[in-house]
Amino acid sequence: MTELNIAIEELISQNSSDFEIAKLFKIYFKEYLTSLETIFNDTQGKDFFVKHTKKIDEFITLLYKYLIRKHFGNYLPMSNSIPISLIALGSYGREQLCVYSDIDIMVLYQDIQGYNLKPIIEELMILAWDSGLKLGSRVHEISKIEDEVKNDITIKTSILESRLIYGSKILWYRFQNNLKNIQNYNQKEFIIAKLEEHKIRLAKYPLRMQPNIKDGYGGMRESNMLFWIANVIYGISSSKDLIGITFTDEEYKIYRSSLEYIFRIRNALHLIAKKKLDIVTFDILPELSSKLGFKDTVRLTKERQCMSKLLESLHIIHSFSANIINKIIRPYLFDKNNIKLFRNNRIFNKVYICNNTLYTSYKRQSITLVELLKELNLLPIDIIKVDSSYIYFMQKTIIPKKITKKIKTEIKLLFDNSNIAFLMMLIYNAGLFQIILPSAKKIINQPQFDGYHIHPVDIHTLEALKFVHNIKDKFIKDIYDSLTKHQKSLLSIVTLLHDIGKGRGKDHHIVGENIFRKFARSFEFSEVDISLCCRIIRYHNMANKVATNEDIYAQKVILSFTGLVQTKETLDLLMCLTYADINSVDTKVYTSNRSKLLQELYLQSLPAFDNKEILKDSTRRVQKENTIKKLKSFTSLSRLMQRKILNIESNQLFLIYKASDIIQLALDAKNVDTIEYSIQNDEHLIIKIIRVVPINLGYLLGKLSFLSISGMKIFKLYDEKKYFEIEFSQNIDNEDLLFIEQIIKDSLNMDKTFKYKKPQISKNEIIIDCEHTEQTAQIKIQTKDQKGLFAYIAYIFDKYNIDIQSAKIHSHRGKVNDLLLVEKNGYFCKNKKIIIENIIN
Repeated sequence: MTELNIAIEELISQNSSDFEIAKLFKIYFKEYLTSLETIFNDTQGKDFFVKHTKKIDEFITLLYKYLIRKHFGNYLPMSNSIPISLIALGSYGREQLCVYSDIDIMVLYQDIQGYNLKPIIEELMILAWDSGLKLGSRVHEISKIEDEVKNDITIKTSILESRLIYGSKILWYRFQNNLKNIQNYNQKEFIIAKLEEHKIRLAKYPLRMQPNIKDGYGGMRESNMLFWIANVIYGISSSKDLIGITFTDEEYKIYRSSLEYIFRIRNALHLIAKKKLDIVTFDILPELSSKLGFKDTVRLTKERQCMSKLLESLHIIHSFSANIINKIIRPYLFDKNNIKLFRNNRIFNKVYICNNTLYTSYKRQSITLVELLKELNLLPIDIIKVDSSYIYFMQKTIIPKKITKKIKTEIKLLFDNSNIAFLMMLIYNAGLFQIILPSAKKIINQPQFDGYHIHPVDIHTLEALKFVHNIKDKFIKDIYDSLTKHQKSLLSIVTLLHDIGKGRGKDHHIVGENIFRKFARSFEFSEVDISLCCRIIRYHNMANKVATNEDIYAQKVILSFTGLVQTKETLDLLMCLTYADINSVDTKVYTSNRSKLLQELYLQSLPAFDNKEILKDSTRRVQKENTIKKLKSFTSLSRLMQRKILNIESNQLFLIYKASDIIQLALDAKNVDTIEYSIQNDEHLIIKIIRVVPINLGYLLGKLSFLSISGMKIFKLYDEKKYFEIEFSQNIDNEDLLFIEQIIKDSLNMDKTFKYKKPQISKNEIIIDCEHTEQTAQIKIQTKDQKGLFAYIAYIFDKYNIDIQSAKIHSHRGKVNDLLLVEKNGYFCKNKKIIIENIIN
């Protein structure tokens, strides 16, 4: 700064303009910003914040001194004599200013007739911006500040962290008296408002695999909340001042260490991105982990180490802040009228349940782990919320050196508890999850970088447990309700431990099976139950994989699947786990289409447990025909119409549809001379077409390629009539339905063409099985997701007169896994080499 001072003096002596001064400041400020990488290598976290804050102080002070000299010339008074104080606010005030954070300042002044202060203040703001300092400024007159700030929660919060940068200390001391009045004004209303604001913020930014470290769960705002509320109640200048009052020195050290790591990450994020960035994204994680000094090991990548420590830190900050905030506001906000209510709702000594919420005293003495588990098992099952006082009490549990038989007995009772999802989340939040389930230690704070899971493994597991006890899908709910109490208990166990093998460097299905077997034997489970649970853990992704990627109407697919599952009991439990597992990724992933596929897989699999021969396509068709013949809606038809229905060419129609639906579809087609269609546009768009004349499928799909296809069925009916059902993954605006209708009409013209963008597909991404069934060949296309991909394939098939019988479209993490069944009518298998070359060239 000495060089900058000298350079300013030289410009002043040359009567340079403010623009020249600002230009000089900008050069030095840019040089300083480029030096931050070097500074970060030497000092990170809070120290980096403090050094950066002090440097910004110096720049602002120099700008102000220049303006004071400019306005007063040779009659420059002492800084204390000019009634202006420059005050840092917010993160700048608490010395947590990050590189690209907003620089919030307040210009405090006293309106004295002898000074013309407003031009100085205005020029300071302009000069700062021209110099590259993006100031967020407030200007207040000292006599008015109390009234202006008291009822504005945002300004009041910011001012609580005020710090003098430079200027009149006399004015600053007067402001300190104002600040005390501001702190004491409407304290209860301020606390309630901040708590509500915080609740909304956490709901907006929950813990995710790409966490927001400023506003999200466990982020810096949680730490700020603790200070703001403690400052209003106790008048403290730092959270550290509460050591010995509300928490111990050891508790504070653990919390402060975690906060320091968050500080390091935020500084590194800003430096890497060269802009304000508070979300740890997957693409920035490799550089971030390197910058923080992590290195790959034999078992763990640097990214996994970095993220795991981040997740742990966020949990510690959230737990500490929530517990201490609740502890210090409880006596402050407590309504004495509730004393009687709590007494009437006491269930154990110092344990209360009010409005389905569990409470205890912060002064309650610690108990042993076995005593705690007994207490948890005796809690009413209708509890849905827990006060942080109970979590704080659980965190002080006396942990034994060894998990005894008595403890294991209580843990097994937890598995039988219908409120296990609530209890396990409670145990997790108290940091006891890996204590009662040591086998699960590896999944604690275990990141998942697959772009599919939005939660780390431990949270994903607990979410799955919640969904398995709160099933919304009617079909899956009926399966769950049919389970015995013992089966429901086993389902809770496998749900809780289905991903226990993750984070160990090998296939987590196999590793998880082995870990579970050892765990179950130590808890003296029966070998029958162990075998059942191990089978489910080994194949817990299989139902979803087969339903979305395979032809679930093919005999060999169902036989392969049921051969792994082995029993209907396994299938029932697996279906419930699959529902919970998918929903715990994200409820948006469990679509109605996926639900239908899982339901159909279940129904197609059931006969295999009684008689595998019943799965043969011809046998299954005969069975469906026999069912049709018994229906009144069939017997009332003319003999000609009956023959037409029973002679429908497509086997798939009989395998997929219900008997009544087949009859209805045949009747719908009866009077079709050219084409009839219907469009459904509810949850997603579905187009149904019955046609006699040819349809230009490639053109139709090409024009609709702005939508994502989720599935397609094509069936030959009778009298040269064909049925098409095309399902999309989203709906459209109702005003666009006329546009869709016109596309359907235009597709009757076989001369219509569409300008296809040829997809990028390699030869090894197409798998053809010409022996799939007697009537159909199977094509699997596994490649990157591309707009118009399926439309182009349909265009090639049209070119070679190949009839698509059905199609299953599935995209996931930027990849497609399409499954097509085509009729073996002499064209496809004979020309498959040429067709593949047309698709890939």
